[in-house]
Amino acid sequence: MTAAAANTVDVLIIGAGLSGISAAHHLKTRAPEKSFAILEARDDIGGTWDLFRYPGVRSDSDMFTLGYGFRPWRGEKSIADGASIKAYIKETAEREGFSDDIRFGRRVVAMRWRSDEALWRVEARCGESLESYSCRFVIVCTGYYRYDGGHTPAFVGVEDFGGDVIHPQNWPASFDPAGKRIAVIGSGATAVGLVPALAKQGAHVTMIQRSPTYLFSMPSESAFARGLRSWLPAPLANRLVRWQKILFQQLSYKLVRATPRKTAKKLIKLVREKLPEGFDVERHFQPSYDPWDQRLCVIADDDLFDAISRGEASIVTDEIERFTEDGVRMASGENIQADAIVTATGLYLQYLGGADLYIDDQKKEPGDALTYRGAMFDGVPNFVFVGGYTNASWTLRAELVNAFACRLIGYLDDHGFDYVAPMSADPAMARRPIFNLTSGYVSRAADRSPKQGDRAPWLYPQDYFADLRSLKFAKLDDGVLRFGKAKRAEPAARADAA
Repeated sequence: MTAAAANTVDVLIIGAGLSGISAAHHLKTRAPEKSFAILEARDDIGGTWDLFRYPGVRSDSDMFTLGYGFRPWRGEKSIADGASIKAYIKETAEREGFSDDIRFGRRVVAMRWRSDEALWRVEARCGESLESYSCRFVIVCTGYYRYDGGHTPAFVGVEDFGGDVIHPQNWPASFDPAGKRIAVIGSGATAVGLVPALAKQGAHVTMIQRSPTYLFSMPSESAFARGLRSWLPAPLANRLVRWQKILFQQLSYKLVRATPRKTAKKLIKLVREKLPEGFDVERHFQPSYDPWDQRLCVIADDDLFDAISRGEASIVTDEIERFTEDGVRMASGENIQADAIVTATGLYLQYLGGADLYIDDQKKEPGDALTYRGAMFDGVPNFVFVGGYTNASWTLRAELVNAFACRLIGYLDDHGFDYVAPMSADPAMARRPIFNLTSGYVSRAADRSPKQGDRAPWLYPQDYFADLRSLKFAKLDDGVLRFGKAKRAEPAARADAA
C-alpha cells in the first residue's frame, strides 16, 4: 500500500481521548463499511486524562455518565482519579480493536475543504515533517483547551521568588511535596483537588483565592450503584444507575437555576457543617454570583474540608499584590510563606486543537462560526465537532454528537450525496458564546469561541434531553442542512474524438 493510500480514509477522527474513542465506536457499529483513522497529537490514549498528572486529578462529574453508555463504568468509585479514567479509556480502545487505527504523535495543523472534490485535505505535524491525509468526513474530538499550556496571569515579582512555580498542566514528575509549604493559587476544580492531595503527601498548603467558588461535597462511591449491583443483573443495574445520574444532573441543575438564592443558602449551610466552629465560611466560601453562573466544584468525601479542619490546609481570600523571595504578599499586607507556588489559575480555551480551518482557501475562524445543533459550523461541509456540557458529564453529549455524525454519513450514502453543510443563518441573528458561564476562562475566550444563535437549530443547549431530541430524533432534511454533490470538472475532450 502506498503512503497516499494509507492516508486516505472515509472518516478522520481528530483526538484519541474520551470523545475520539466514542467516535470510533459509533463508526464501527453504525457505519461498519467506512474506513477511519484517529490522529492523536500525544503519544498515548486518554486526551485530558493523559495530560493531567498533578496530585488529586479526578473527575468532576460521576463516572457512570462520564463513562461510555456502550461500556459502562464498573469501578467502585463514582468520582475517580485521573489514572483510573485513562486506564478505562485505553482498555475500551483495546477491547474495541482500535489500537491499529490510532496514529500517535500527529498534531493536526490545518484542515482544507475542496468543494470541487468534496474532500478534506488534512495536514498533521509529525516531528519535523508534515503529513497529508484525505477524507470525506472529519470528526473533531480535540476538546476545548490548549494542551501546551494553561492560563497564568502576569504576577508581579514572579522572577523574585526563590522556589518552584508550577502550573498543574505541566506538573513535574520529580516534584516531592513532603515537608514543603505550598501556596496554591486558585479556587476551581483543579485547586480543590490539589489542596487535599498535597496535604495528604505531607505538605502544608495555603489555598489563595481572589474570590470563592461554590463547593459541593459528595461521596466518591455511590451507595445507590452498590445497592443495585448487589441484587440486579449487571447490564440492567448499569443502565438504571446511568439514567438515575442523568436525571439527577438535569433536574438538579434546573432546580438550582430556578431557586438560586435558596440554593446558595443551602450550599453555604452544608459547608458550615463540615468546618470547625467559628470558621469564616462567608468570607471564604460564599461567592458573589449565583450557583451555576460558574461551575459548581465537587469535593470527594469532604477531603478539602477535612484537610482544613486538621490544620493541614488553610484558605486566604484576597488580591495578590506580588510574589516575594519567599512567598506571596497579599493586598492586605499578609505574607504567605511558601517553598513552592502552584498556579491553578485556569485553562486557555482553544478550539479544533489549534488547527486552521479553510473552505476553498477561505479561512474560517472558530470565533466567527455559528454552531448548528451545537455540532457543526455554518457553511462548513462534512464536519462535526464534539463539545460537552458545562453542567453535566462531557461524554453524555459526545456520544450524542458522534451518533449524529453517523446519521449524517448514512444519509449521504442513502441519498447519493457527497456533502452536507448547514446553510448560513440570518446575519442579523443575535449571537452569544456556546458556554453560558461567567468563569474567567470562558470570558477571556469569548472572541475566539464558537457562537450560538437565539433560535433552533442554532442553539447549543445545556440540556441532555433537548439534545437527545435534536441530535437523535430530529429529521435531517430540515431546510437548514444543505445536501449536494461535488462539482467535479468534466474531463477534457480527446483531440481525435471529432
